[in-house]
Amino acid sequence: MKRLCLMVLCFLYWLHHQAVKASVTYDQKAIIVNGQRKILFSGSIHYPRSTPEMWPGLIQKAKEGGLDVIQTYVFWSGHEPSPGNYYFGDRYDLVRFIKVVQQAGLYVHLRIGPYVCAEWNLGGFPVWLKFVPGISFRTDNEPFKAAMQKFTEKIVYMMKAEKLFQTQGGPIILSQIENEYGPIEWEIGAPGKAYTSWAAKMAVGLNTGVPWIMCKHETAPDSVIDTCNGYYCENFYPNKNYKPKMWTENWTGWCSFFGTGVNVRSAEDTAFSVVKFIQKGGSFVNYYMYHGGTNFERTSGGPFITTSYDYDAPLDEFGLYNEPKFGHLRDLHKVIKQCEPALLNGVVEVISLGNNLEAHVFRAGNGACAAFIANYDTKSAVKVSFWNMQFDLPRWSISILPDCKTATYNTAWIAQSTPKKWTSVWSVFEWHSYIEYPPWATEQDAITGNGLWEQVGMTKDTTDYLWYMTDITIDQNEGFVKSGKWPVLNVNSAGHALQVFINGQHAGTAYGGETNPRLKLSQAVNLKPGINKITLLSASVGLPHVGVHYETWNVGVLGPVTLDGVNEGTRDLSHWKWHYKVGLKGEGLSLFTEHGTEAVEWVQGNSLAKKTALTWYKTYFKTPDGNDPLALDMISMGKGQVWINGRSIGRHWPGYKAGGKCGDCDYAGYYVDTKCKTNCGQPTQRWYHVPRSWLKPGGWNYFVVFEEWGGDPTGINLVKRHW
Repeated sequence: MKRLCLMVLCFLYWLHHQAVKASVTYDQKAIIVNGQRKILFSGSIHYPRSTPEMWPGLIQKAKEGGLDVIQTYVFWSGHEPSPGNYYFGDRYDLVRFIKVVQQAGLYVHLRIGPYVCAEWNLGGFPVWLKFVPGISFRTDNEPFKAAMQKFTEKIVYMMKAEKLFQTQGGPIILSQIENEYGPIEWEIGAPGKAYTSWAAKMAVGLNTGVPWIMCKHETAPDSVIDTCNGYYCENFYPNKNYKPKMWTENWTGWCSFFGTGVNVRSAEDTAFSVVKFIQKGGSFVNYYMYHGGTNFERTSGGPFITTSYDYDAPLDEFGLYNEPKFGHLRDLHKVIKQCEPALLNGVVEVISLGNNLEAHVFRAGNGACAAFIANYDTKSAVKVSFWNMQFDLPRWSISILPDCKTATYNTAWIAQSTPKKWTSVWSVFEWHSYIEYPPWATEQDAITGNGLWEQVGMTKDTTDYLWYMTDITIDQNEGFVKSGKWPVLNVNSAGHALQVFINGQHAGTAYGGETNPRLKLSQAVNLKPGINKITLLSASVGLPHVGVHYETWNVGVLGPVTLDGVNEGTRDLSHWKWHYKVGLKGEGLSLFTEHGTEAVEWVQGNSLAKKTALTWYKTYFKTPDGNDPLALDMISMGKGQVWINGRSIGRHWPGYKAGGKCGDCDYAGYYVDTKCKTNCGQPTQRWYHVPRSWLKPGGWNYFVVFEEWGGDPTGINLVKRHW
């Protein structure tokens, strides 16, 4: 009995010791985990942008790359698709994701938001939030604050129940409330300041036991830490001198928009930015993104953001190493860790070595010494003398000397890497097609009203598509009937893409773009004497994710809609009676699933529709052998959506070619905020990720494409990504 009592007492002492030891605090130098200051390297990996089967591999590669922390947003729209109905399964299994990180021995930075931006549809807010009476997003608004607090508490209490905060023995060492709110607060003034104060107080009051941050928010109240986002953050300092210097988003590239070039950032420039930050007192760097992943389903925001969210991250969209960036940053992290004793405990001396040349030398009382020797010239390499030693410095580079003697790393020293390839694994599909014709106003689920109605208010964003229908009667005596000169239909739309049908026949197409999603169509139309049916199909391409009160921004045909060239000159149709139909017939029949495939008559062979608008295509393919990541080469298609076994791969739009000039990718250019673009003149996105876990092992898979514009499915290939 005495021995048992002694064991119990020892166990209770151990528990007490662990409770005391498990803490996360901070000072002006760094985040302090369990009493130890740490230089932390972090990477953003968003759980819904990959699959649960991919998570362990991604996390292990991140650990191999020298990361200490995995950072993720929490995606409200995925977790609460309707008010009070929560979902935490499959790609939205947040607890499972965090536990995978924990099993790998890494920390978590949980950016609850719940506004996330993230180039995600509606900035991560569920669309139903937009229709709460009296709501105004991200300001001192009671309906919004009530909904925001309820969801934030839901996440925090879930994390506590699973013991996932560091003070409970879990991996979460940091949390974030709101996101990049500083510019919004500045623009809206007093209501923004009141909202900031409320949000910070609400978050801290949840007693997570770990610090909260507000990124890109210079007025973040105590005890919340303000942090930096951007390509460079060396000149950022927190708003109080007792807070650490943290970089929550070091942009490894940028997202892509349909119709633009693909943004990339060199490994040299990324590493250079990190070292500049560290040598000026930074102690936390997060790469946004470390693995960007894929905007499956209809989750991409923008509008016009691509299905791929590759972001030129160290791990590419498919989870493969993006070399040389991955290896170059991995090596950097190892060297910085060697410098950690001097960086966190030493005093820095800045020494000028000449024009655009300087050294940062850190010396600690324990004898630790580390030096950074920099050449800030963007054009010329130099030989520099430091402590009676000679060092060669490439242009726009920094060498790291972990012992103040030996240069073991330079931000411009890049190793050669083997490029990745695409190889076809399935190119001959047995396609079937079904043409979806424009609906009639007399259909049972059509809605009738006067004037033009906003799209999202009608669809609640359950679909990209809204039909607008009206009739126009043409008299035999109209001048254009006799002259044969067709009148011109003018349609003004808030975006994002538009198809016009006259009497069921396709008559025109228009679409907006990244810089201006609004569009205008002017199309001569063949109207005949008698009743003519004008049908417009408006398609959204992701809802806005950023901006002041962006919940008020509109989508769809809002007018005016006019007809020029009639007897009275111009006929305004904007206030006529219009009929509306939400979504496509094929969506309602679930043609993208196997159980819906028998709902319509499909054709094949010589009858297969090609280059035809509003066409559904279906086929089957067998799961390829091996483990190489798979994608669909959609180069022969126009615009639409793709499904595999009933699961949405996302939107495809290779028919929208990237414009502009690419030019040379000069990594030094990022310092003057220029963008390096590739792929100009080509489709912004040609390949679309097919997760292996969505396929039937050794079996046949149901593959469906909906084509809005008109493409040739016989040009589609299933390809593998490999070295």
